[in-house]
Amino acid sequence: MKNILVVGAAWVGDAILSQPLLALLRRHAGAGRLDVLAPRWTHGVLQRMPEVDQIIDLPFAHGELNLRARWRLGRSLRSAAYDQALVLPNSLKSALIPWFAGIPRRTGYIGEQRRGLLNDARRLDRESHPLMVQRFLALGDPENPMSAAPPQPRLRVNTEHQARLLESLGLNRERPIAIFCPGAEYGPAKRWPVAHFAAVGRRWIEDGWQIWVMGSARDRDVGASLIDQLGPSFRHLLCGATGLEDAVDLMALGQRVVANDSGLMHMAAALDRPTVAIFGSSSPQFTPPLSAAAHVVRLDLPCSPCFERTCPLGHLRCLTELTPEVVMAHFSTRLHEPAGS
Repeated sequence: MKNILVVGAAWVGDAILSQPLLALLRRHAGAGRLDVLAPRWTHGVLQRMPEVDQIIDLPFAHGELNLRARWRLGRSLRSAAYDQALVLPNSLKSALIPWFAGIPRRTGYIGEQRRGLLNDARRLDRESHPLMVQRFLALGDPENPMSAAPPQPRLRVNTEHQARLLESLGLNRERPIAIFCPGAEYGPAKRWPVAHFAAVGRRWIEDGWQIWVMGSARDRDVGASLIDQLGPSFRHLLCGATGLEDAVDLMALGQRVVANDSGLMHMAAALDRPTVAIFGSSSPQFTPPLSAAAHVVRLDLPCSPCFERTCPLGHLRCLTELTPEVVMAHFSTRLHEPAGS
């Protein structure tokens, strides 16, 4: 029995990809505690992981050091008597709090001159562990070789909360539900054109579907633009209208999902929704959607993946030339859609 603290990932998608590690640690911890220290914007998905005993708020913005506040937070955790901390981000600042907390074993990958803060510092084998989910798992069990098929992240659905959401948001299941996720916080080089989403949506509405447009409050403008292009009926703008935990329950109702490479893409995969995942400037070789129900579409141009937030060549061909017909074809020929799901 041991008490474990995980310093969680700073992005929603990465937090979802950490779930297999948390399941592994739950088995190792036995009857001990498994707590996650994570930024508030990831709490919604962590709340849907039954392996986690407590979520501790990490009250810092992306890139913020605030050394004094980190010292105070670390000191406040000393009474929890953690036996081990696993630090998922590779930054120096992410390793400070376990050190301030005096946790006896502090595990993480070598990086950003933080070796002195980690007394169980690991060297990352990028060739053996090409996927982020594999790298997380290796921190929990370095002796266990990675299988060809990494474990799929899983999120729990609250059906009672789901029913309340449908009522409060004025949603129904009278028509089959297609969910569009047109945002991507990283930047426009990861966003499929709104006009392409709209072309797919209009066709599906004609075929009897309804469209739910999901995303954060930051995606509301792009979501509103998409809603305007879809026409007056059978579409719902949900960007910014729900919390992340709510989004899990709504996503679980989607019978088709079209998503950019984003946290919502990983959420759909963790819920086994039939999904087309669109990749532009990023690569599915590191953080693909881990579900047999998800299929990646990309053009694989010579200039991609460039991993830039905006297209450095100014043409965005990796996304503009990926046509609506390509996306629709995947649902008709490759993706199984569970009836009545």
